[in-house]
Amino acid sequence: MSALLSRLRALHPALAALILTIASLTSVGLASTTAQADTLICDQYGSTTIQGKYVVQNNRWGTSEQQCINVTSSGFQLTTANGSVPTNGAPKSYPSIFNGCHYTNCSPGTNLPKQISTISSAPSSISYTYVSNATYNASFDIWLDPSPKKDGVSATEIMIWLNKVGSIQPIGSKTGTATVAGRTWDVWTGNNGGNDVISFVAPSAVSSMSFDVLDFVRQTISKGMAQQSWYITSIQAGFEPWINGAGLAVNSFSSTVNSGTSTPPPTDPTTPPPTNPSGSCKVTNTATSWPGGYTSNITVTNTGSTAINGWKVGFTLPSGQTVTNAWNATVSPNSGAVTATNTSSNAQIAAGASQSFGFQGTYSGSFTKPGSYTLNGTACTVG
Repeated sequence: MSALLSRLRALHPALAALILTIASLTSVGLASTTAQADTLICDQYGSTTIQGKYVVQNNRWGTSEQQCINVTSSGFQLTTANGSVPTNGAPKSYPSIFNGCHYTNCSPGTNLPKQISTISSAPSSISYTYVSNATYNASFDIWLDPSPKKDGVSATEIMIWLNKVGSIQPIGSKTGTATVAGRTWDVWTGNNGGNDVISFVAPSAVSSMSFDVLDFVRQTISKGMAQQSWYITSIQAGFEPWINGAGLAVNSFSSTVNSGTSTPPPTDPTTPPPTNPSGSCKVTNTATSWPGGYTSNITVTNTGSTAINGWKVGFTLPSGQTVTNAWNATVSPNSGAVTATNTSSNAQIAAGASQSFGFQGTYSGSFTKPGSYTLNGTACTVG
């Protein structure tokens, strides 16, 4: 080819130049058809898909300031994260990548929601890039619900904080520690007004991790915040920024959910198994209601002769009632047949003694209190 062009330059210089120009344009054209450009998303709830199996979302729900993400073939980066919100409240947003369903937006080909008892393993991995001039967490989220829910908020949120920068803290209060996926985590539990939250907080920053999602799900079940019959509805990874955040990036993400028989979780070794050896208890519910809302303060008394180590109070909320917040116990789910589980600081009820917990909720129609209660599966007298 080069020899032919040399002869053409000597005999027909204009023709040789034309051939070189055509070759150059053809090369540029071919290159442009094979290159894959990044996608910039600035819409509040804008999203796109990558790798034919994950959704990447901007998800700016807590601020009116502009936020933009640059979506790559393997993840995304926050390019614009203007403004700030108070660090004692909710974050600005949750830009993230996910497998599963988020407010009816389901990732391509996902097998979520999927019942936990039918999952043999759920391997996942994440790699982050962090910045220092912002307040944020790097959060891996696992959503659980009693039903195969594809819309709205699921009943329980598992948050894995791989990095925490600034004065922010998880929902609720610290209730202990746990060793999961080969690491020790601080465990926080609470309710954000819409769902229960259990957070596993790394004592120091973790920039990448590969693990089985089921390890965290089993911990959650062992603490009474989910059940083996529930469903994983989505698996997500991203950031919750409060102040700034430009430069934060998910470099890569993977999530697979394999079918098979799931192994039930062992009993949480930090909490003695619930017992009610005497079978004697009394429950008093002092409730205050107003149009559309109410609070219930419940006292559980051990009327037997033996101490109770670890307690679960079961009751059914009347139709139309929903729990929005609870204290001195974890209450789950937030409607229907619910269970209130002790915290690490009030697990024992001595003979003749009592423990109290409460919750706030909403209702429709007429307000009524539950008619019956159980303590560790045994019916109690209602006072």
